[in-house]
Amino acid sequence: MTDTRGPGTSGQYDTSYAAGKGKQSGGALPGERQPQQQSSQPYHPPQAYQQGNQTGSVRRPRTGARTTPRTRKARLRVAKADPWSVMKVSFLLSIALGICTIVAAAVLWMVMDAMGVFSTVGGTISEATGSNESNGFDLQSFLSLPRVLMFTSIIAVIDVVLATALATLGAFIYNLSAGFVGGVELTLAEDE
Repeated sequence: MTDTRGPGTSGQYDTSYAAGKGKQSGGALPGERQPQQQSSQPYHPPQAYQQGNQTGSVRRPRTGARTTPRTRKARLRVAKADPWSVMKVSFLLSIALGICTIVAAAVLWMVMDAMGVFSTVGGTISEATGSNESNGFDLQSFLSLPRVLMFTSIIAVIDVVLATALATLGAFIYNLSAGFVGGVELTLAEDE
């Protein structure tokens, strides 16, 4: 058993009582505190678990106590998707995808032009399709950068319209099916 009553409580028994005479100094019973002298230092109440004063004593957890923190989990169900919010989000995401498509097409065209792909393939095609009267098909004029960017922009605009319409239609279909089966269930866990 650990004495947690503070520094003034040890040695409270008289040496004559410890020797077996049964008498105490000051009339205190065994287990009672001796009245302390008034000191100039402020009063500090005894601490139940003193960390700095005890040497060699390490506080250990009880047997069977949890040592890992418990992760809280919640099961949620997506009962309805608002079609208006789905349409707005899908519109913005499809615009971002269209811009990425245009930039990727321009970078790819510049890399292929720097490697000389258009001139090599264009020369081969013009020789294969050419005759004595004409030079054949000119691939470099057909696949010029402005024409490629125009085609890519048209494809990006069509992609924006189709992706927005399909996502909104998907929200309506999800709401109908969630009315029958209850929706998608998600289990969310708190990050520790």
